[in-house]
Amino acid sequence: MATYTPPPYFPQNSLAPPDKNRYRKFKLLMAGVVLLLLLLLGGALVGAVYLFKWLF
Repeated sequence: MATYTPPPYFPQNSLAPPDKNRYRKFKLLMAGVVLLLLLLLGGALVGAVYLFKWLF
């Protein structure tokens, strides 16, 4: 006959204190990702222009 044991308790909050600059870091990260994507898009556009000039 098995005895019932409740599941272990997992705290819902993190053990580390909340970071005050978390939102600021997230905004900087997103701005960096957007800037990188814009640079890649601009580079692809410039590359396409040079390719079309070379082909025609």
